[in-house]
Order: sequence, then structure tokens, then C-alpha cells
Amino acid sequence: MQRIADFFRGVVREMKKVSWPKKKELTSYTIIVLTTVILMSLFFTVIDLGISELIRWVNK
Repeated sequence: MQRIADFFRGVVREMKKVSWPKKKELTSYTIIVLTTVILMSLFFTVIDLGISELIRWVNK
């Protein structure tokens, strides 16, 4: 039981050392991540549609 308590004490100590982002930084990072996800989704959608059309064209 002591090892578990020591573990959580260590976790609390380490969490106090963490440099948390400010609100402005967090907003900026969130926008960057969402933009990247949307662009990658669009990219892979276009690639998927292109490959699907190519396969349909070959199978005619």
C-alpha cells in the first residue's frame, strides 16, 4: 500500500513542475490541430475518391 501512496505523491510532485499553456497559447494550438485534421481529412478524401474512380475505370 505504501508503494501506491508513494507513486501518487510522485505524480502530484511532477504535475506541479509542468508548465501549463496559457489560454492564448491553448487556443492557438487548438486551432492549429483542428486545421491540420480538417486539411488531412480533405486530402485523404480526395485521394480515396481518386483511387476509387481509377479502380472503376480499370474494371470497365
